[in-house]
Amino acid sequence: MIQYIVHSDLFLLTMTVGLYCFGTALYRRVHMPLLHPVLLTFVAMIGVLKLCGVEYAQYEEATGILNFALGLSVVSLGYLMYEQMPQIRGRLVPVVVSTLVGCVFGVLSVVYIAMAFGADRPILTSLAPKSVTVPIAVSVAEPLGGIVSLTSVVVFCVGIFGSIFGEWILRRFGVRDPMARGFALGSAAHGIGTARAIELGAVEGALSGLAMALMGLATALLLPVMEKYLY
Repeated sequence: MIQYIVHSDLFLLTMTVGLYCFGTALYRRVHMPLLHPVLLTFVAMIGVLKLCGVEYAQYEEATGILNFALGLSVVSLGYLMYEQMPQIRGRLVPVVVSTLVGCVFGVLSVVYIAMAFGADRPILTSLAPKSVTVPIAVSVAEPLGGIVSLTSVVVFCVGIFGSIFGEWILRRFGVRDPMARGFALGSAAHGIGTARAIELGAVEGALSGLAMALMGLATALLLPVMEKYLY
């Protein structure tokens, strides 16, 4: 009976949402970076799945509604951008240049560091799209010979790192402008960074959502070209 319950879709979905709600409440109370709700839920659910013997494919199917809700949340960022259009309008050139520089530097930095450690081509391809959201990163890396599971984990870790330490790093380097802070978080830490940017303010959230979308587009277009000449 217990085995049937823990393998049910309802249990897996409820456990995921429950752990995230618990993590959010705990994070707001203690505000420790290592207790970020996404990280806490990620680690805790790995333990639950291993303990209950649940395959990832079953878990993915059981929580499919969360993927659908994630898509809606990304679309909702468009409203934030619409609200901030008076501030965004007229800054097309800085936005485009920042996106291209961020895309190229983001790819080159991780690829050359991995090459210095002797990583082979599939690993390099898997790491290259680290700064874009998982669906885009996987869609770009897989046709080029990347390892989908590695790409997903790396993208998640980059997002968590950016969400936890991104605002602190920007503050330490004297970056105070809300548009610059939001754009930096979105371009480096994709969706998880955007969630953090929204906490900082409406301007930060709008620019972060814009940066996330533009970085995904730039990476999808440029990475296949860069991959031919990088390694």
